[in-house]
Amino acid sequence: MNRINPKKLLHSKWTAVIPLRKELHFMVTEVTFDEDGEGVLACTLEAVLTRRTRPIDWHELQDETQWLHGWK
Repeated sequence: MNRINPKKLLHSKWTAVIPLRKELHFMVTEVTFDEDGEGVLACTLEAVLTRRTRPIDWHELQDETQWLHGWK
């Protein structure tokens, strides 16, 4: 299980275990926090190769069967 600090989520790099549409490497480009600044409301991933963005539940990044921290 990947341990993630929500405050360090922005600009973090991720590798998809199973690439979709040849997109393997991703970067978190946008994080929206709640009013307290502690809870993550929304997170956006951007594919490095195609620059395509997609929203993601940031808790999915903790699953090592789907995502690896860093670019591998």
